[in-house]
This record gives sequence, C-alpha cells and structure tokens, in this order.
Amino acid sequence: MVMRSSGVSRKLALAGARRLFSTRAVANQTVVAGATKALSSTVTVPVWTKTTAVYWGQSGYGLRSRSTLALGEKDGDEQKKQTKSGAVSDGGHSNKDEKGIISYWGVPPSRIIKEDGTDWKWSCFRPWDTYKSDISIDLKKHHAPTTFMDKLAYWTVKAMRWPTDLFFQRRYGCRAMMLETVAAVPGMVGGALLHCRSLRRFEHSGGWIKILLEEAENERMHLMTFMEVAKPKWYERALVFTVQGVFFNAYFLGYVISPKFAHRMVGYLEEEAIHSYTEFLKELDKGNIDNVPAPAIAIDYWQLPADATLRDVVLVVRADEAHHRDVNHFASDIHYQGLELKEAPAPVGYH
Repeated sequence: MVMRSSGVSRKLALAGARRLFSTRAVANQTVVAGATKALSSTVTVPVWTKTTAVYWGQSGYGLRSRSTLALGEKDGDEQKKQTKSGAVSDGGHSNKDEKGIISYWGVPPSRIIKEDGTDWKWSCFRPWDTYKSDISIDLKKHHAPTTFMDKLAYWTVKAMRWPTDLFFQRRYGCRAMMLETVAAVPGMVGGALLHCRSLRRFEHSGGWIKILLEEAENERMHLMTFMEVAKPKWYERALVFTVQGVFFNAYFLGYVISPKFAHRMVGYLEEEAIHSYTEFLKELDKGNIDNVPAPAIAIDYWQLPADATLRDVVLVVRADEAHHRDVNHFASDIHYQGLELKEAPAPVGYH
C-alpha cells in the first residue's frame, strides 16, 4: 500500500508540475483584465481593428506568470469575429483593411494627419522626411579624371554601363528601376563602415554616417517610386539578385581598400544616372513614353503638386542624383587632400 500510494503521489506531482510549467493558452479573465488595465494606463491607442493583447508578469501565477501568456481560444474567436465585422474603436471609425496590434510595450504607430485633413498613409517615410528638390542644380558639372585612381573609377563605371545599355536599351522605366537597386548600395555600405569605425575609435563622424545613410534611403525611395511605374518581370528580378550580390561585395572591398576610389566611383555613377534620366526626359517629350500621372508616393515624398506627372518625377529624381554626385566627389576630394571625412563637416540636408 505504501509503495502504491507513493507511485500515485509521484504521478500527481508530475501532473501538477506539467500544468505549472506549461505555456499553453489559458482563457483567464483576470489575466486579460490585467493586460487591458496595463495597456490603458500606458498608451493611447489609435484606431485598431485587430487586437492582440500580450501580458507579461502578472503576479500570483507562480512561474507560469513569468512566461508570455496567449489569450484563450474563446477570446481569440471573439476577436476574430470582431475583426471580421469591422470593429469600431475610439473615434467611431472602422476600416476592415487596417491591422493593428495592442502591445504591453506601448509602442503602437501614431496616427498622422495631413494638412488637408486626411490620414498620412505611408509608413516608410513621414511628413518631416519630405522635401522640395532643387531642380536648378547644375547638371553638367563633371570631374575630369586625372590620377590613376580617378581613371580606374571612371572606366569601371563606363564598363558597367555597357551591359545595361545592351539589356534595357530604351526601356527607361525598367532601366531606372535597375539603376536604383545598385545606386542605393554605396551609401549603406559607406555609412555602415563609417559607423563601425566610429565605434572602434570612439570618435565622431562629422555627420558623414547620417548623410550616407540618407543617400541610401533616398535612392531606395527612387526605387519605390519607379516600382509604381514599371513592373519588373521575373528575369529582371533575378538580374537584380545577381547584380546586387556582386556589386555589394565588390563595393564593400573597394571602400575598405580605398574610400577615395569608392566615393569617386559613386560620383561617376551618379553622372551616368543624370545622363540616363536626361534621355528618359527626351523620350517623354517626344511622346515615346506616356507621361502618366505621378505616383501618389512621389507626390507626397517630393511635395509635388496634385496634378504632377511622370516628367515631374524624373526631374526631381535627376536633381537628387546631381546632389549625390556632388557629395561623393566632395568626399573623394577630402581623402585626396590627406584628410579624413570627419575633419570636414558633412553637407547634411543638401538636397
């Protein structure tokens, strides 16, 4: 009898331990209420249509209370029904397409209202990231290659242009898309390397990390814009994978070996971009390419008028490339003078 009761005790203890350390979902009104209370005291929630509450650390539940608790199946079903019916949150608005998450950490996205009273719909950039591009910039400026490094950078870019001309010919929409997948790489690589250098040496960067990362983001926004104009085919996407993989690693090594060569090459690359967009404009003016309305993302990003067209978009993108040309040639000149970038303040905000 003693041995049997001992065996039963062990089974009961094991079952209790399994329940104690389980992470299975529990439909417990106290826990859900605690989560709701914690949320309401720490965050002002905008309009949500899909609600998932996660609570961590409710006292009185032993070790189980220290794990992340999922809501019970019953509550989950109720939330699904509420979402499908278009739940109405604060403000009395409903939108079936909106998705949101209520989190214990209190970091929901803020609701931004445009000047005309409509909601700001872009999450990839905010109103304070927008600007009016200076299209009066001199587009004909050119750095004549004189040193060996300059000539190497110049002819490297010329060699890169030849297969691009052969592949895309006069399909300038697809050409611009491919160009931006490459042009967005140098700023990110240079900014990341300068960032790591700053950390290693415990020193400031003179603003160059910021401006190079902003350049990369600006080039990426060019790509997001032209994605609305030219839809890439499967083989063009495959080409992007190949070109980006090769160019990223090659530019990384080039920047590590010689930053002055890397920046000079980007300067020449931007000069070629200016030429490509000038040809794009000529085709638009001839009527060979339809001057369609500008994508909504371009109108908001560059603060263009509501009736802007593709031609207006190409103008501001070309101006951006001219500014990137100046910044990278300037960075290369700093290195040629035997200085480091941190010794010359970066032209932050130069658009």
